[in-house]
Amino acid sequence: MIETRMDSPSALATRLAGPRGVTDERLLFDYRSTGDPRLFAELVRRYERELFGYLRRFLGDATLAEDTFQLTFLQVHLKCGQFQPSRKFRPWLYTIATNQAIDAQRRNRRHRMASLDVDRRGRTGSDDSGRLSDVLARPEPDSMTQLERDEERDWVQKAVADLPNGLRTALTLVYFQSLRYREAAEVLSIPVGTVKSRVHLAILRLGEAWAQCG
Repeated sequence: MIETRMDSPSALATRLAGPRGVTDERLLFDYRSTGDPRLFAELVRRYERELFGYLRRFLGDATLAEDTFQLTFLQVHLKCGQFQPSRKFRPWLYTIATNQAIDAQRRNRRHRMASLDVDRRGRTGSDDSGRLSDVLARPEPDSMTQLERDEERDWVQKAVADLPNGLRTALTLVYFQSLRYREAAEVLSIPVGTVKSRVHLAILRLGEAWAQCG
């Protein structure tokens, strides 16, 4: 006689997300109570692309972002017992990811600063042909359109990376990751008004930097 195994609790989180799925919070609580790796794998699947994109933008390095992603979910596993029922999983996850990214930055600060210094020295010589301002100064509409677009994207990435850490993090969470101001405030452990001020200031600085390139 073949025994039928029950999927509880929560029917294995409604068969690992079902048609409409269950909440992230339910998955985490069920994982905490059962240790079933399939529940944890579902959480990772839900946030794999989104969180990796955030970390890659934050850190500016795909390999470092991948390592930080793995460390983030290791912390989720280790700290799942500390998760409070009143919280939402997504801002809690971003809090962990942001802290891990900041730690990764600190570990790589010397290498990163050395790389930026080399880049700056390379741009202060007589050959400035790679700069956005030069491309915009000699427009060739048909042949330069894609190059301009690529240069603009690269300029934005570098300009955001060069912002002070507090401004860059707030801007990335709200603008690129589409977190609500309230959620970003929870991630950063600062008031909502401070998040708004930082995002506003970050946009102002980017606008000023862009104007100077024009």
